[in-house]
Parts: sequence; structure tokens; C-alpha cells
Amino acid sequence: MRKIERTSGQSYIKGALVISAGGFLSKLLGAVYRIPLLAFLGGDGMGIYQMVYPLYCILLTISASGIPTGIARIISSGQCAFAERSAIRLYGFFGFVGSLVMLQLSTPLAAAQGEPAVALCCRLLAPSVFFVSVISVVRGYFQGKGNMTPTAVTEVAEQLIKVVAGIALCYVFRADVSRAVAAAVLAVTLSEVFSACLAAALYLRSPRARAPLYFRPSDYYKPILKYTIPLTFTAMAMPLSQLAESILLVWILRGVADNATSLWGIFSGCAVTLINLPVSLTYGLAAAGVPRISPLAQSGRMAQAKLCARKALTITLAVAAPCAVALYVFAPLAADIIFSSLSSSERELLIVLVRIMSVNAVTLSLVQTSSACLTALGKPLCGTITQWVTSVARVILSALLAAFTPLSVCGAAVASNICYFVAVLLNLWYIIRVRGKTNENNADRTWSKRRRYDAVG
Repeated sequence: MRKIERTSGQSYIKGALVISAGGFLSKLLGAVYRIPLLAFLGGDGMGIYQMVYPLYCILLTISASGIPTGIARIISSGQCAFAERSAIRLYGFFGFVGSLVMLQLSTPLAAAQGEPAVALCCRLLAPSVFFVSVISVVRGYFQGKGNMTPTAVTEVAEQLIKVVAGIALCYVFRADVSRAVAAAVLAVTLSEVFSACLAAALYLRSPRARAPLYFRPSDYYKPILKYTIPLTFTAMAMPLSQLAESILLVWILRGVADNATSLWGIFSGCAVTLINLPVSLTYGLAAAGVPRISPLAQSGRMAQAKLCARKALTITLAVAAPCAVALYVFAPLAADIIFSSLSSSERELLIVLVRIMSVNAVTLSLVQTSSACLTALGKPLCGTITQWVTSVARVILSALLAAFTPLSVCGAAVASNICYFVAVLLNLWYIIRVRGKTNENNADRTWSKRRRYDAVG
């Protein structure tokens, strides 16, 4: 059997380091951004800010999430030449529809959440759905070629624009909390427009963009959707559960506390932000693993593919575990530095939430990497099942703990720990059960395709 050519581009470790560094810097900028944002908006303003995001994330998931990993899988395995062109047409359309839907749902969502200011924020954020769709396709193309730099560059640029524009606009409208929140949301849209232009420029400079245009896009929709649809449904589970929590949990908390919106803002806008910092460090391991694992799985060399997946998971655990310990130990310091504008009681609650959820730095990282491994192994639907089962369970458990125990919003943190741990176990079980047979002819066909596609890529 001929040896399949490795994806051109950066090595696994270098690619993982590049994309992890970009993701971590982006998340760090986002966390630092919370300092002036919280000072301008306060707990209530932050609660309104977070109420907008569940719907946004749902529409973003439909039109963009799953694209980078799915396109990377297709490009790296050599299944379709110029798959990214079809994906730009397809998901550009989905993104445009998603923007229109967000505009239409802005008023009903504000009514459901009992917060009129949410409506304007949704309208200002709506155009972002389209631009993120374009960015995601370009990122997936470069990841599939083994080049993680464009993803890192666009992520950091996007966050920088959001921080600079957000601080400036919030300062201008600081006298009115509702307008300040709307200004912060507008900064997100401006950052996505800039990042989309940068992503387009990077792609147009690549050799692929100068290749002939005779490939029929309709030929490639089926393999694109084969991988991106399961990944889309996987990614939808989290924002849908967050939307349900933002309505159900806030409603329950209003029955036992006067500051329900503020409690939700501290949980979802502050605690979750800190927890996601170490998770962003391991994102590169998941993204860089796909173009390494998928050619092996595509050719039938499943044992070697699963060995690569096992190494990625081991490295993920080695990186995430110390981060979880650091989160637990330094939670008071992080709360004092990043969220100093919170009242003493709010900071105490934040510290408790971060310490409870510190274990999520490990479990979320492992879920992220294991889901990417399942996609690379050709089993994206398994990750979808895991994510939906655990997300539904998390919403139910969060509501029960908040309603029938004295945990209040801490019940959501406990539910998150339990459900993500179960998700890790399910994904590991799926990876162990993946079976594949060596297929000489399939390997030769994949070799021929890669030779033909790489000649123009």
C-alpha cells in the first residue's frame, strides 16, 4: 500500500501552538475587556448583554459552527477539490438568512426575557451572523491545509477591534445603561466585518483562489453537508441550552432573589469567561488534530488514527489539569483584578462559581478535543448525540437545583460539572468503539486524489 501524503503546512505541534496561542490571546483580550465593560454596564447591564447571546449563538451555530472542522476534514482527506468555494456559497446563504431571522426575533425574544433593551441589541448584532459564516469557511480551508496561522490572526484581529470599539462606544454612551449595552453589541458587529475582510484577503492571496473556476459547486454540497450538519447540530446544543437557561433559570431566580438578572450576568458573563480561558489553550490541539487524523481514517488506517487521537487527548489532559488547579487557587485574585467593579458580595459569589466550575477546564477541553477526533475519524454524529444528551440534562438539572435547593445560581455550576463529565465518558466510549479496516484500494484512491488536489492547492 502506498503511503498517503501528509497534509502540507505546519507540523501538528507547531499548528496546535499557533492556533492555541491565537485562541488564548483572543480569550484573554475578551476577559480583560470585561473590566471596563463591567465598569460601564454594571451587573444589570452585563445581564442584558448576556441575554442577547443565546439567540445569536444559535443562529451562528446553524450558519457557521462546525464549518471549520468539517471543511478541514474534507480538505485534508482529499475528498473534494475546491470544497471551500461551495461552502462559501452555501453557508453565506445560511448566514444571510440567519441575520434576517435574528432581526425578526428581536422583539419576541425581548418580550420572553422581560427585558425591552434586548430588542435593539439583537438588531445591531444581526449582521454578524453573515460575516462569521464567511470567516468560518476560510478558517476551515486553511486548517485543512495544515496552516493554523490565518485562524489565529483573524481571531486576534477580531477581538482587538471588538475591545477598542467596545470601550470607545461604551464610554460615549456610559450615562445610559441600555444604550451602552447596545454600543458594546455594535462593537461585536464591527469586529466581525473587519475579520471577514481580513479572512477574504488571506484567501485571495492563496494559490487556490487563482485556480480555474470550472468546478461545479453542486458536486460538493453533499460531502460538505455530511460533516458540517452533524457538527452544526452538535454545536447547537450548547447555545440552545444557554437560551433555555437564560429564560428558565432567570425566571426561577426571580422567585427567590431580587437580583436575578445580575446573578445570571455573574454566572454566564464572568464565571464562564474565566473558565473558557484555559479551554481556549487546548482548542489548537483539537483543530490541529483533524488534518492529521482524517487522512489516516479515510484510508482505513484506523489503528494509527486512533493512536493520534489518544495522543491529542493525553496532551489536552496534561495542559488542562494544571489550569484547573490554577483557576481554583487563584479565583480570588482573578475576581479582584478582572472584575474589581463588582460589589464584595458579587465577587464572593463569582469566586464560589469559579471554584465549583474549575473542573470544567478539564472536562470541556476533553469534550472539545474528543469531538474533533470523532469528526476526524468519520463519526461526527457520535459527538452530536453526546452534546445533545448532556445539554438537555444540564438544563433540567440546573433548574431542579436552583428551584429545590439553596444553591441558587450555583446549581447551574454544579449541573455543568456533572454533565460535562458524562460527555467526556461518552465521547471516549465512542472513540474506543470506532472500527475500521485497512483498504488498499481506498488508500490508493485517496493518494491519487491528494496528488491531484494538492497540485492546485
